[in-house]
Amino acid sequence: MTSKVAGQFQFKELTVWQRSVEYANVVIDLSENLDTNSKHFRLIEQLESAVASIAQNIAEGKGRRSKKEFVQFLYISRASLYEVITLLNIFEKREWISYKKLQEMETEGFEIASMIKGLINAIDRSNS
Repeated sequence: MTSKVAGQFQFKELTVWQRSVEYANVVIDLSENLDTNSKHFRLIEQLESAVASIAQNIAEGKGRRSKKEFVQFLYISRASLYEVITLLNIFEKREWISYKKLQEMETEGFEIASMIKGLINAIDRSNS
């Protein structure tokens, strides 16, 4: 017997949410294979928490009652992305990840940040 979903969560239709989920998956994979003898679990957990928070805040904001609240959660999502980039820079400085990997993660992060900004701008324009 197959089960059918009654509806679709609207946030899943957002390309920025989809990209954020994939980004989280890649970063969590990266965190599981860090090149460090000394495990700094707090920093690693913070990275995983922040990267998951990007998509989580997009979803939570989409579920809010107003566009103003959605925009607020998009800003939180962007802040979490900035936190991820900062942690990845620290990891590269400590030589836990390569400079090439940092560049890859920053490039994808920049694209997601641009998508978040575009969504914020679109919502702001629709409120005018």
